[in-house]
Amino acid sequence: MKPNTQQLNDLTIQVRRDILRMVHAVNSGHPGGSLGCAEFLVTLYQNIMERKHGFDMDGNGEDLFFLSNGHISPVFYSVLARSGYFPVSELATFRLINSRLQGHPTTHDGLPGVRIASGSLGQGLSVAIGAAQAKKLNNDSHLVFTLHGDGELQEGQNWEAIMYASAKKVDNLIATIDLNGKQIDGTTDEVLAMGSIRAKFEAFDWDVIDIKEGNNIEAIIAGMAEAKAKTGKGKPVCVLLHTEMGNGVDYMMYSHAWHGKAPNDAQLENALAQNPVTLGDY
Repeated sequence: MKPNTQQLNDLTIQVRRDILRMVHAVNSGHPGGSLGCAEFLVTLYQNIMERKHGFDMDGNGEDLFFLSNGHISPVFYSVLARSGYFPVSELATFRLINSRLQGHPTTHDGLPGVRIASGSLGQGLSVAIGAAQAKKLNNDSHLVFTLHGDGELQEGQNWEAIMYASAKKVDNLIATIDLNGKQIDGTTDEVLAMGSIRAKFEAFDWDVIDIKEGNNIEAIIAGMAEAKAKTGKGKPVCVLLHTEMGNGVDYMMYSHAWHGKAPNDAQLENALAQNPVTLGDY
């Protein structure tokens, strides 16, 4: 049985706590984008994707997810752990020497749930397209999901992949763009303005939908249901997820400053107080 909205909200609060404690403990990491995507990844793993028990790299007979903007690893690790892929207690090893939970996800240590290394931005869509085409060859009707930063779209390889996906009718693919308008050096418009991302994807012959309230779980459920309904019709699907960087922590929101900065002791306590414990810390 899928968790209800309240349960998803409670889990999201706990994931926020995990993110904050992980980056604080090592004074390193990327809390801003992680917090902004917490609702989405919780909902994706707990409500949207069809997952099978256990993990294998083949991924046959289930939906797959590829994280392309790998610097938001804190939210990815937290959601994986709290979805049963590995012990929640392992979150305490984030970014430590010899940990499986490095700053960007890697595959050489065999961390369950991680299918690609995503330290270099702009590559996740290419891998996901290959996985989606493999599913077609294997007569596997399941879907492939990806997540990308909007600033990440400034990487040119994305656009080769976007062109390829539509040309080859990779219609079992849903690529979500975290549209928060911010990146490490400022707003995306200040760093390298991209104009209308919707217009660009549509020009490359993708189906595009907007989730205007990207930090609202009910809106995410409805929007992703719409996206799934568009699959299998000859076009890849793009979801524009409008989020707020640092969501859930008032002093982190509305600024790019917390893209890659850890809170100090006082800031951590402030942030945790805004997100009271729900399921228990690691």
